[in-house]
Amino acid sequence: MSSELKVYRLGVCLYPGCTVTDFQGPVEFFGLFNTVNRKLFAALYKKLPDAVIEIEYLSHNMEPITPTQGPKILPSMTFKQGLETDFDILLTPGGIPRPSEAPPDIVEFLKAKGPKTEYVLSVCTGSWFLAAAGLLQGKRATTNKALYKVIVEDTKDLNITWVPKARWVVNDDKHIWTASGVTAGMDLAHAFLTHLFDKSFADEVKAIVEFRTTDDAEEDEFATYYGLV
Repeated sequence: MSSELKVYRLGVCLYPGCTVTDFQGPVEFFGLFNTVNRKLFAALYKKLPDAVIEIEYLSHNMEPITPTQGPKILPSMTFKQGLETDFDILLTPGGIPRPSEAPPDIVEFLKAKGPKTEYVLSVCTGSWFLAAAGLLQGKRATTNKALYKVIVEDTKDLNITWVPKARWVVNDDKHIWTASGVTAGMDLAHAFLTHLFDKSFADEVKAIVEFRTTDDAEEDEFATYYGLV
């Protein structure tokens, strides 16, 4: 790898009962030009950025994680190890358990590392974990529309501006990015790559993945479906 390449370290925060597509969708965008894949797929790009995104998968221990569906997932490090690791980006997926029902390590990790990490991303009910870690106080955010009212009620004392209609929300300081349910994570990933590099490269990745992203952050059809607007 060239010494001129910037390395962004991404930590994916996993737990039993997480939803695979919540993180795997964005990972398809982010991992497509890591150190190995940029060599394999270089011919597909018009111009690769002078950067790679390297991904670690964290959990409360090194045992295989059973998600809501799909095969078991093998973490690459524990949250305890992650506390000693410098990350540029953190990504938290949603899933079945409430933050209070998941291993406490994930909330403690987010609480410790979130403020020091340049970018913190969540998909679906992953924003519930960010809220539990105190990262959304005074912030705008969104979440899964099917559980939107439950999460808003649960966090009503935390000074969070929940945005019901948004497909994804990014705050002005670009620190916190939150997406609506499941596949909205891929829309967020496209928008995030646009911010990190530029839209032309984000569109190249989108074309390789062949995903029809929604470019309008403020328009989520499922907000209407669930009677939120």
